[in-house]
Amino acid sequence: EVHVVESGGGLVQAGGSLRLSCVVSGLTFDHYSIGWFRQAPGKEREGVSSISPSEGRTFSADSVKDRFTISSDNAKKTVYLSMNNLKPEDTAVYYCALNSWGAISLGPHSYDIWGQGTQVTVSS
Repeated sequence: EVHVVESGGGLVQAGGSLRLSCVVSGLTFDHYSIGWFRQAPGKEREGVSSISPSEGRTFSADSVKDRFTISSDNAKKTVYLSMNNLKPEDTAVYYCALNSWGAISLGPHSYDIWGQGTQVTVSS
């Protein structure tokens, strides 16, 4: 059974940095994509960044592409989201999700396996 597990969230001051990790386990195939999403209280889940680890293709939302970087370590089956110059509006629960046919997308409905989320809180 395939699982994704996030880690790395925490409390940081505005302007600070965090790196989130998403570890994938149970895979029997190499062509997949991982998306990072976030959901703030009272708001809809928002796509942040997506990567196809086997192809190296990435896509990020305009709101974060100058501050966040998505990357992967294929040997470790781990995808990272490096977040710099964090702002209070970045505060949310961050989720990673797996798309089993490898499509790059920021739409939550494109992903079929989700982690439990990790809280990121940015203080002003």
